Amino acid sequence: MQLKASCQLAFLNDGPVPMVMMLRPRSGAGQWVSAESFDARPSTNASEYVDIYGNLCQRIVGPPGEFRICATANVRVADAVDAAPGLQPTPVEMLPDVVLHYLLASRYCESDKLQDLANEVTQPAANHGWDQVELIRSWVHENIAYESGASTSSTSALDTVQQRAGVCRDMAHVGIALTRAMDIPARMVVGYLHGLKPMDLHAWFEAYIGTRWYVFDPKEDETLGGRIVLGYGRDAADVALATQFGTSQLLEMRVNVERVE
Repeated sequence: MQLKASCQLAFLNDGPVPMVMMLRPRSGAGQWVSAESFDARPSTNASEYVDIYGNLCQRIVGPPGEFRICATANVRVADAVDAAPGLQPTPVEMLPDVVLHYLLASRYCESDKLQDLANEVTQPAANHGWDQVELIRSWVHENIAYESGASTSSTSALDTVQQRAGVCRDMAHVGIALTRAMDIPARMVVGYLHGLKPMDLHAWFEAYIGTRWYVFDPKEDETLGGRIVLGYGRDAADVALATQFGTSQLLEMRVNVERVE
């Protein structure tokens, strides 16, 4: 399907504020960017780099006062995500070097503290990697309530398991932590999802099983297609869509995703 996605951000800056944005999608596996734009008002100089996870990042210095950014993209994406019931996990000694760091506990995903829960949740799937991760996704969906305002920027996977409530970011963190506890690499993904309710920027996770990454979305009833990826990382610390290095208040964020012919 062809999607048109947009994100509009408004900030109030006390003075010149250096910022790093992650608002431009890249063409790659599962998506092709046919057109896109990145506009700032008042106009300001920008530069761009690719971070260690392959994400496009925009560097700007936001001027004092109200500052607005609008990013739009037309992207061809898959109508559905791939599933692989029964697929065995890849033994750790055979994993590619580039995915090994996705096995480790990270700031928001304390996989080392959730081993017992991971074993309990995945027990019915024996050693079937994809089935284990799908059980994890389903468990998070059924046991963690989606509740706006239930978490803060410092809430971790362990916090969310104890509170049993959070937003998509928190649900993805729990899925990642439990998956890593089973020695299956997992990474966080942020971007757009067509049909998401309430509409917002979204977070989900991917697990490396067999020889590739598979998509899992614990917030939704099932993992559907229609996704535009903006960034990958170990957890939310790596995929912030806007990072400000100074006194800056986010006044407004508007997100829209629609299907186009």
